[in-house]
Amino acid sequence: MEQQTTETQIRMQTNLGTITLKLYNETPLHRDNFIKLVKKGQYEGLLFHRVIKGFMIQGGDVTSKNAPINKQLGAGDLGYTVPAEFVYPRYFHKLGALCAARTGDDGNPEKASSASQFYIVTGKIYSESELKQLEKQKESRLKQSIFNRLQIENKDIIKQYYKTGDKDSLAIMRDTLIGKTEIEAEKRKNEAVFTPEQCTAYTTVGGVPFLDNEYTVYGEVTEGLDIVDKIQRTKTNSSDRPLENVIIESVVII
Repeated sequence: MEQQTTETQIRMQTNLGTITLKLYNETPLHRDNFIKLVKKGQYEGLLFHRVIKGFMIQGGDVTSKNAPINKQLGAGDLGYTVPAEFVYPRYFHKLGALCAARTGDDGNPEKASSASQFYIVTGKIYSESELKQLEKQKESRLKQSIFNRLQIENKDIIKQYYKTGDKDSLAIMRDTLIGKTEIEAEKRKNEAVFTPEQCTAYTTVGGVPFLDNEYTVYGEVTEGLDIVDKIQRTKTNSSDRPLENVIIESVVII
């Protein structure tokens, strides 16, 4: 893992135009993995196989090269994952953010990233009231995650109370954990609040705020947002695959 002072610039040529990206040094595992794949020519000929207007454009499925137009895509990868690198709230899901795709939480609680699949955020513009509602949802998720963790930490005691049928002790334990949850959530309340930078971005250029702190953001588009927009406007089938292939013709470090 290299220490860098300048940010790596990437030029991605597609059949619809050129997108220039920069990779963040604060996410070195993702940066170095992406650079490695670029140098190998791994992305050349692959497709943007999943495109959802007002959300994102996704590519990097290694089975998408020369894939028949009716082939189901999205599962192709390289057989390894990259550990999550959340640099939040500095880097978030604003328009143009370069992010790592991944499998779901059930089989991937560490939120480790796909080795090759990535997406570029298009998103939508949010009102201030919509962001306030999302903050309430974030607060609820924070409290639930804290409560779940405390339950796991006390599972042996809880199991014993269940085993002996001690309902009074179970009720006391539950109230205790709820109290601890509220205290910890209060200390961590900033995690559920959007920063001024996020609020400005999400209410002006837009993005996908509900993905923040869930998927690694490791770069952003510096030129070619018009091409990203052109890709997101392509017609797609019921699986969100473009009806006409959007091809990554080349990716180079500049």
